[in-house]
Amino acid sequence: MNKVDPIRILIAEDQQLIRRAFAKILDLEADITVVAEAADGAEAIEMARRHRPDIVLMDLQMPRVGGVQATRRIVAELPGTQVVVLTTFDTDDLVFEAIGAGAQAYLLKDASETEILDTIRGVRRGESRLSPNISRKVLEEFRRSRPFEAEPTPDWALSEPLTEREEEILTLVALGRSNRDIADQIFLAEGTVKNYVSRMMEKLGAASRTELAVRALKRKRA
Repeated sequence: MNKVDPIRILIAEDQQLIRRAFAKILDLEADITVVAEAADGAEAIEMARRHRPDIVLMDLQMPRVGGVQATRRIVAELPGTQVVVLTTFDTDDLVFEAIGAGAQAYLLKDASETEILDTIRGVRRGESRLSPNISRKVLEEFRRSRPFEAEPTPDWALSEPLTEREEEILTLVALGRSNRDIADQIFLAEGTVKNYVSRMMEKLGAASRTELAVRALKRKRA
């Protein structure tokens, strides 16, 4: 049996006790290893460049460079690294800035240990995760967003039309389905679905799967 490499994690958190607590929890998992810790966004960028982790567990309100800016830099420079936001803040501006910056998941610090671990593993598989409060905010934003516009705004206009198959997959992404679930439902290989999702992200100018889902909802509403 081939040994599966552990999920390599960078923890970016300015409060030392919280950072160390997360590190201890994660290091107890056989399939997860903490490769580095950072006390602010600037250090997170530096550590991400040095260690190239699979996932960065990112706080948002940190000194020097904040989590949103750090997320944007890391996602742009390291396409193999995903960002999971873990914060106490759930204001609308921060939520949508973080998603727009490329965060693949957004959790609040009152999330359970099981939820955090499931999210890390899900993101590694290519899924996106939002805590219930954040999901509500995304849906509310969708309901408020330009209900009488005839055309999409330039921010999420298509670079080229979606195919019928892409439209089908996009609908399932907007419903929060994982690549595996989509593959099972429409009888495609999981890798093929992943390729479709990457192509749609390019067409819609989305930096993450979560942002793709948000833009899919807005596009249907426009």
